[in-house]
Amino acid sequence: MGKPISRSHSLLLHKPSSPPLSTTSSSKISFQSRKIRKLSTNKTTSTTTAITSTSIPHLKPLSHKGEIELALDHLSKSDPLLAPLLNSHEPPALNPCTSPFLSLTKSILFQQLATNAAKSIYTRFLTLCDGESQVNPDTVLSLTAQKLREIGVSGRKASYLHDLAEKYQNGSLSDASILEMDDDMLLNRLTKVKGIGVWSVHMFMLFSLHRPDVLPVGDLGVRKGVQSLYRLKNLPQALEMEQICEKWKPYRSVGSWYMWRLMEAKALANKAAKKT
Repeated sequence: MGKPISRSHSLLLHKPSSPPLSTTSSSKISFQSRKIRKLSTNKTTSTTTAITSTSIPHLKPLSHKGEIELALDHLSKSDPLLAPLLNSHEPPALNPCTSPFLSLTKSILFQQLATNAAKSIYTRFLTLCDGESQVNPDTVLSLTAQKLREIGVSGRKASYLHDLAEKYQNGSLSDASILEMDDDMLLNRLTKVKGIGVWSVHMFMLFSLHRPDVLPVGDLGVRKGVQSLYRLKNLPQALEMEQICEKWKPYRSVGSWYMWRLMEAKALANKAAKKT
């Protein structure tokens, strides 16, 4: 999906490249654009009771045929305030998933770096591994911290990469198990990896696994989008985000994507206004 505006990445879904610190758009992951279509604005009653993160089983990934359309129909009916955004922005289109291990490795390498710098390091890393197809736990563990430093990877990130690879080798994680875990279990297991926090897991679930019901409550772009859409006085905190966005379930990932688009549109409008 599109990246967030907390350093949003463009997918044409954009995803943020680092924890929620700023509100600019950057690296591309890739949601290809589609034709804009009008949606109904039927109103339905929504509840905003306090909730905790829960997983809804048996939902298909958003990249599955027809899932984006189902999400847009649901959001247009459950939240009339979203209808103008759904009608004025192209819907997200997801690219095929890569292996979870490769995606998590790339996430670690891109952390806290400007997009161009991260891409340069990642390209050198792939050369060191002999291509993306060879990025696996054994290969990563064969790379010493010194070798990784020589291509621009910090000692701390090298330890993160090694910890991820070790958890794959000892069976704590695997590509197959990651694909099978529900959202809560996945969050619990991946945050045990050094260097991977809640925000990183949310981005991984959104942009690599295409999970449909992820609400990144710590992402600045999504929080600002909710604040703007609902005309809130203050930036919403996690619990308020959960309450307000309850009506988006089970497609909070798509609702979040539109929050990034909303903030991008506002940034462009402000930029254009300054030129006049």
